[in-house]
Amino acid sequence: MYMNSSHRTPHSLLCATFAISAFVFLAGAAPPALADSASLAPQTKIRLTIVQWMQSKGQYERWDALGGEYSVSEDGTVSLPFIGSISVGNLKDTDLTNEIGKRLQEKIGLVQAPAVSIEILEYPPIYVVGDVTTPGQYSFHPGLTVLQSLAMSGGPRRAKEQEETHSIQIVGELREIDHSILRSSARLARLQAEMDGAKDIVFDQATGADQQFAAAIYNQERIIFRARANAVERQARAFTELRDLLTTEISTLEEKLTGADDIIKTVEDQLASVKSLVQKGLTVSSRQMDLERLLTTYRSDKLDLVTAVMRGRQAVSEATRNLEGLYDTRRSEVAIEAQSERANLDQFKLKRETLQKLLITDLGSNDGVKNLVVDLPLTFSVTRRSDGQISQFEASETTVLVPGDVVRIVQPRILENAPQANTGPSFESQTLADRAVQ
Repeated sequence: MYMNSSHRTPHSLLCATFAISAFVFLAGAAPPALADSASLAPQTKIRLTIVQWMQSKGQYERWDALGGEYSVSEDGTVSLPFIGSISVGNLKDTDLTNEIGKRLQEKIGLVQAPAVSIEILEYPPIYVVGDVTTPGQYSFHPGLTVLQSLAMSGGPRRAKEQEETHSIQIVGELREIDHSILRSSARLARLQAEMDGAKDIVFDQATGADQQFAAAIYNQERIIFRARANAVERQARAFTELRDLLTTEISTLEEKLTGADDIIKTVEDQLASVKSLVQKGLTVSSRQMDLERLLTTYRSDKLDLVTAVMRGRQAVSEATRNLEGLYDTRRSEVAIEAQSERANLDQFKLKRETLQKLLITDLGSNDGVKNLVVDLPLTFSVTRRSDGQISQFEASETTVLVPGDVVRIVQPRILENAPQANTGPSFESQTLADRAVQ
């Protein structure tokens, strides 16, 4: 008896130790963010884990049917199966887990409330606005400060650098549009040469740094011009050769018709003589019948030749129409292409004019930016929602943020010497703009 009791005691102690270890492991799964008993903000995604001690089995069991991933709604509630909605707006994490365990105990009628743990999967984002390089929405993590949010948004925005960057972008767009205008002009010159039936293309003389680029474009257009001209010439040559062949064939058929007429006349003369002899009884009538059949055959052959000549002349007319239509169709297609290309060229020129005005404005603005002194220290403010109320307060670089905060960063600036009012850009800005579009 003593031996049995001593055997059971270590076994029970081992089971209890395992159960306590499992509970401690599950309870310790919550991240450090929950250790400070912070309330859960709306849009927070959590993972709920529920376990219960099973006395009969001597172990903890998970309630996977009730556990899982949930999100805190905008009104600060979490909807759980079997329990319903629980308001988490004013509850800390420990109070929330106790409340869930208490409700489960009351609903199911348990002797002891199950163990509940919460793990935060995703926090609501923060928002950074104001004088930053890339304002927008950013992920939150515990311990995030205002200074870290500034770094996440690319740092403070520099007005002068942004103006210069914008001017550089406009210059690049102007260069691209100039190239597009050059291509369009070269294409129009080639289309005009095709409509005029010229042997070569006359291009406008390129100046400045675009001479090498223009030479390449002109060479490409000449290659296209020759290829298209050769294609039309081959088609025209094919129609011309077909027409000449048909004309020759018609001449041959007409010669055959002349020979057929002579043969028919000869047979008709013989038939007339034979008829006279048959009437006089000097020859048999079978001779007359043979000549009549031969005459009928020759006449039928003549009709075939006449039909062949008519078909040949019809084919010649069709080949002539195709030859003439080839040039008409080609001129029509080229005219449509030229009309579309002129519209594109007008659009490119209008866009270039607009960008030139923008560049002149930017360069004039940069002349005023040069008068700016060193930027003043940044100022920070935070807009926070708490208990359904929205409040705004001044912050510093070390202010710790909470999920859903809106951080506003402002860069104060002062002018050393205010620029004098003027009606246009400086001479230097105008010169740079002129160079950019050359």
